[in-house]
Amino acid sequence: MAMKQAQIISHRGGAYLWPENSLLAFRQSLTLPVEVLECDVHPSADGVPMVHHDATLERMTDLAGPLVAQSAAALGKARFRGAPDQTIPTLAALARLVAPSDKLLRVEVKGDRDHKPYPDFLPRVLGVLEAEGMLTRSIIIAFHGGTAAAAAQEKRLAGAIWLVNSGILASLGPDACMAAARALGVTGCECSMGDVTPAFIAAARTAGLTTGVWAANHRAEIEQALDLGMDAFATDDPPLAIELRKARG
Repeated sequence: MAMKQAQIISHRGGAYLWPENSLLAFRQSLTLPVEVLECDVHPSADGVPMVHHDATLERMTDLAGPLVAQSAAALGKARFRGAPDQTIPTLAALARLVAPSDKLLRVEVKGDRDHKPYPDFLPRVLGVLEAEGMLTRSIIIAFHGGTAAAAAQEKRLAGAIWLVNSGILASLGPDACMAAARALGVTGCECSMGDVTPAFIAAARTAGLTTGVWAANHRAEIEQALDLGMDAFATDDPPLAIELRKARG
């Protein structure tokens, strides 16, 4: 029987091609035959989930300092470096954009500058997804085990995934990682492209968990992701991933 091919996740909307986490990027990704769009969220000062990767603003915008120190209104006026017509979207705006499509939305719930969870942030994220009719088509992903476990309690989500960093994976190994993921109650466990091994994928399968990687950004990495038979992989170059997957029939 032919192996099911991995889903392609447009990472931050396709960060190699368009301003990452911008509505422009997500609109472009919606035109592609990818299955999933991925974004990152932090709270504004007034608690609104905003789509942005970094805890601080200076890398991507004309503002500086912690995102959480700015109101949603101020963040909505920030301009992207190199793309001044783009600004930081709310999660609600992104969910509204994706809702009419058939695609899934992956939402990485980020921590603050010290990688600590923002208090009471996850319920706000889930509330937005529910209000926009996207809860059952959304997957929550997080590096923080407690956040991933809390997301797993919301059974209407399409999934809750624990992201394992290099240090944790190196110290635990694949089998113990999957045991920890099972204890968290999540539906999946994923690692970076640089850390993935056949043993990691096999351990996930044995544990009954979905699995995948992020940062499959170049031809050799995408080919490897396809070879390993994982469920999904996130890429900054979704058109290349589409081309390579299609070439396999």
